[in-house]
Amino acid sequence: MANFKPLVLDDDRLFPADPTVRAIARRLYAGIKNLPIVSPHGHTDPAWFASNANFDNATSLLLLPDHYVFRMLYSQGISLESLGIRTKDGTPVETDYRKIFHTFAKNYHLFRGTPSRIWLDSVFHDVFGLEHALNSDTADLYYDSINEQLVKPEFKPRALLDKFNIELIATTEGAVNSLKHHAALKGTGYEKRVITTFRPDDVIDADRADFLSNIKKLAEQTGQDTHSWQGYLQALRIRRQFFRDHGATATDHGHPTAKTANLSETEASSLFQLCLSGNASKEQTELFRGQMLTEMAGMSIEDGMTMQIHPGAFRNHNPSIFERFGADKGADIPSPTEFVSNLKPLLDKYGNNAALKIILFTLDETTYARELAPLAGHYPALKLGPAWWFHDSPEGMLRFRHQVTETAGFYNTVGFNDDTRAFLSIPARHDVARRIDCRFLAGLVAEHRLSEDEAHELAQQLTYQLVKQAYQLD
Repeated sequence: MANFKPLVLDDDRLFPADPTVRAIARRLYAGIKNLPIVSPHGHTDPAWFASNANFDNATSLLLLPDHYVFRMLYSQGISLESLGIRTKDGTPVETDYRKIFHTFAKNYHLFRGTPSRIWLDSVFHDVFGLEHALNSDTADLYYDSINEQLVKPEFKPRALLDKFNIELIATTEGAVNSLKHHAALKGTGYEKRVITTFRPDDVIDADRADFLSNIKKLAEQTGQDTHSWQGYLQALRIRRQFFRDHGATATDHGHPTAKTANLSETEASSLFQLCLSGNASKEQTELFRGQMLTEMAGMSIEDGMTMQIHPGAFRNHNPSIFERFGADKGADIPSPTEFVSNLKPLLDKYGNNAALKIILFTLDETTYARELAPLAGHYPALKLGPAWWFHDSPEGMLRFRHQVTETAGFYNTVGFNDDTRAFLSIPARHDVARRIDCRFLAGLVAEHRLSEDEAHELAQQLTYQLVKQAYQLD
């Protein structure tokens, strides 16, 4: 017998169970649920918006780019090959997209209790209007219905920006990226709505296999001698301006740790030469990354770009997966991260400069109350990014608010960013953040720690104003 259960999204989802607090949360949410979405940091493909072509099919859009999805399936023994994930050497993988979708549908129960389930159900219900829960019996219904809709004009990427009420979305590109897709947007009216972010890890991380080739490309792009310390720094300034010309208001730095350094020019130059030689130790390449965070902070004061630091991920923890499929295949794992000592060299030099805007993120929740909130609650240059990646979840967001608010307040945080490749889930992700913020604020109102008028004002700011201020998007 076919299993056609209804797909229902309760209007009170994620709100408190207590009826008094829930009523307050409802009122707060009603005031902000329809505010425009500002997505200041993410990894959507700019080619989508440049070409404005319809998406191919449900599998290639919803499953293949989303490591949240296939890491869960892989954890249950389902091979990445069977999910259509391309191999580095071109070894054949499953290409029957309907079959892949069936595998996903058959195992959709694995996502119970996860944020992925919340996001996906919202996409299925709100974006595609599906009325039955996903399972093996409804897999074809889902696949066919989604594909029928994807070919329509209203499902082109630019039309979806309007449908989703996305005021601005930022992508993230490496320092030597040509930005050809952002260039193609110029003159379309979307160039200020789809902007880039400068992520220079490709020319700063000497542990990368492509570090030297990227340094060479940096020289070709800028006309600078990137084998000299000053030429290298000037080349980075030129590329930052190039990104600024394509809309960038922020930089992003995905280092393994939060280590910073403040070396003399002679010391920094010698370390750079050692990295170029390929003979630097792991400690020396880490020191170089730390020095470059301080250099990037100085450049942010010069050009006004907001600086984001995303440390603490052990990237590509599974070597066999990395060797066969490459990076970003669900094998990145959070690591313990120390901020107080690691950031001190940078903060000694620039932390008191209110013109500098640094947003700190962490995958180590033990640092929220002990390190990050006290740091942001003191240094003018620091703000706290929202619960990130593994903690971009209802419970993760609540833990963040509970642990940082008493010390850092609300105004040393920067609202929400979705940090996603999964374009269609962006409204759902922002909606979760809005609901959780209203839940947290409602608790403060119910405990008479905040007036409801103040809570309404804060809900607006957490949803919209703070993110625009932090990323200088006004």
